[in-house]
Amino acid sequence: MRTLDDIAEEYEFLEGDERYRLLIELGRELDPMPDALKTDATQVRGCSASVWVYPTDVGEKLHFLADSNAAITKGIVALVIAAVQDQPAAEVASMDVAGALAPFDLKNQLSSNRTQGVPNMIALVQEHAARLAASDSAGTRATGTAG
Repeated sequence: MRTLDDIAEEYEFLEGDERYRLLIELGRELDPMPDALKTDATQVRGCSASVWVYPTDVGEKLHFLADSNAAITKGIVALVIAAVQDQPAAEVASMDVAGALAPFDLKNQLSSNRTQGVPNMIALVQEHAARLAASDSAGTRATGTAG
């Protein structure tokens, strides 16, 4: 997956339909999410399309699988995931994800029904990160070892 900085650099030089195409391309680049993981528990509420985000832990870093049944929405969730993918949980929990996505100006680039679920996607990702960071620091305190 490309970094958010790389995506922003490319996005900046595109206009209109080209930006839509880039979002669709980003959605296609997401790691495949098995249908078995597309459940009520992994579904993001408040999105106009169906969106699922499933957290997996890769060592001390977060890794997310995500999918949507709509191409543009899948690209938007890919942007959110690009902002946090493979980062330490504590970093993601305190990160300004909305600020990181600001250069994409999604509210003005896309219709409101396409972006209405973005805050919920961000909240889900950060809630998982905060839970994991809290359990990591509790485990560190309990065992007396460094995380």
